[in-house]
Amino acid sequence: MTTQGIVIANSVGETSQSAGGRQKMNIVVIGHVDHGKSTLIGRLLADTGSLPQGKLESVQAQCLRNARPFEYAFLLDALKDEQAQGITIDSARCFFKSARRDYIIIDAPGHVEFLRNMISGAARAEAALLVIDAKEGVQENSRRHGCLLGLLGIRQVAVCVNKMDLVGYDKGVFETIVAEYSEFLRQVRIEPVGFIPIAAMEGVNIVARGPQIPWYDGPAVLEIVDRFQKEPPPLDKPLRLPVQDVYKFTEAGDERRIIAGRIETGSVEVGDEVIFLPSLKRSTVASVEEFHGSPPQRAEAGLSTGLTLSTQVYVRPGELLCKVGQEPAKVAGKFRASILWLGRAPMIQGKRYKMKLGSARVSVWLTAIQSVLDAGTLTRETGRQQVERHEVAECVLETLKTVACDAAADIPQTGRFVIIDNYEIAGGGIILEAMADDSCLIDRQVAQRDHAWDRSAIAPELRTSRYNQRATLVLITGPAGVGKARLAKALEERLFSRGKAVYYLGLSNALGGEAGLNDSTERDEFLRRIGEVAHLMTDAGLILIAAVSDLDDEELKIIRTLNSPGRLLVINVGESRFARTEPDMELSSALEVEAGLSALEQLLQSRNFLPEYYL
Repeated sequence: MTTQGIVIANSVGETSQSAGGRQKMNIVVIGHVDHGKSTLIGRLLADTGSLPQGKLESVQAQCLRNARPFEYAFLLDALKDEQAQGITIDSARCFFKSARRDYIIIDAPGHVEFLRNMISGAARAEAALLVIDAKEGVQENSRRHGCLLGLLGIRQVAVCVNKMDLVGYDKGVFETIVAEYSEFLRQVRIEPVGFIPIAAMEGVNIVARGPQIPWYDGPAVLEIVDRFQKEPPPLDKPLRLPVQDVYKFTEAGDERRIIAGRIETGSVEVGDEVIFLPSLKRSTVASVEEFHGSPPQRAEAGLSTGLTLSTQVYVRPGELLCKVGQEPAKVAGKFRASILWLGRAPMIQGKRYKMKLGSARVSVWLTAIQSVLDAGTLTRETGRQQVERHEVAECVLETLKTVACDAAADIPQTGRFVIIDNYEIAGGGIILEAMADDSCLIDRQVAQRDHAWDRSAIAPELRTSRYNQRATLVLITGPAGVGKARLAKALEERLFSRGKAVYYLGLSNALGGEAGLNDSTERDEFLRRIGEVAHLMTDAGLILIAAVSDLDDEELKIIRTLNSPGRLLVINVGESRFARTEPDMELSSALEVEAGLSALEQLLQSRNFLPEYYL
């Protein structure tokens, strides 16, 4: 038995074939609590001879010692204390096999775990068995689970109407459930491959048809599982490799950067020209790396691998590597999506959440709810301001920075996402389409801010005259460890000594003492705060100086937009992270501070930010 209704079968980090060359397939068994999912799997394990020798007998003996009736669901419970409580607390792996292929089964405790596994890549179900209790009938959770399968793009679904023995194997009961649930599945775009009347506890119609149901002449559960079609490796699709991390080894003068990640679709080989999205940086694959082996020339979908590039480019984890000449992923900050919300608190418009899409982590906002499906009444509501727990909504999501993705209908692997609220997975869904970004989130936020702003009556020209300077944000960027903050502080001191109204905005000042910059969504918030503080201080007529490591084009755009109509000077020290931006000044990381100060003073003078200051 499971607490909330999920049993999943998957292959975690394994190939599509067993060691002996037999095919493996990933399935999911799903349904309302106590409708018999674990009993069904237990029966499959026992009746296919897939249990370890003596396992069945030992569980039966334990039940006898404890004076409790034996249940096939106990075969899945990994811990004795779980059996004592009669529930499944944690995940457990087990296996069964048929004459055709092998299956790996994971018994998991609820929807959130299933959603996390499915979308993060730990479980890639290719087909599903959905269990409904014949006596209880279709429950609201049965519909929710059907919605979940639809969201995850699982189209091979067979429905097992269980506990037929409790309704006397009544054909009419079975046909009523078939009619009701078929209509629901059509609404979530699923065409079931069949409905099977079963009695899992009695073993009826599990591995073979039983005489108890003479009016049914279709396949048993094992037969229909073996009829599911194995998905071929997605080699024919365009290359998609979410960048998980970038490694740099310095031993013996090795300057290579190794781009690491799991290839979701397509293939890559030495000599391919590749592009990283959304940064648009390009290079050519110099090598395909492999631990403890000679480097291969090629890597394909399903493999975790590392790549080196002929021309080193700076990319961050979260980018999506595609192949030049193939259909690229979409780059957008606005999406139409379908979401299943599981959070305790509703998902509300205007609140900041975190989205995990592939290896990307970005801040995201719900900006419009187009419709909400009520799983109980099967009606769709419009005009809603929030999505309640267990509801499915079609909505519009917007991110602070653009991300690379695909519509789930085209490439499911890069079209699935989860939403995190207060450090917990609160929902998940699929991208229906990337929308045109004519009016992006950050532009609207600035417009709303400026509309509500009660501007000072003191004109900017008066402040320029009083301070004898023009206000601007001097943004010093470049890799970590090149002396940006030291240069920024020295510039503040130099200008202050000249009587200028100047302020150095340190990292801790901008964050208010917060940590967490290793998290990309916290960096988003950090950048937003820099832009807003810069807008305030430049509006007050100050020269503001800030140092930010590894600033890229997208992040600079955020700061520039938030600081508007304030002016901005971009100074890059050392290796540039920009692909499209031309900094106002490039400085060598080897340059002495005094030489750097002289160059910056000359820049400020030439741009007329220090109109009466002469060297």
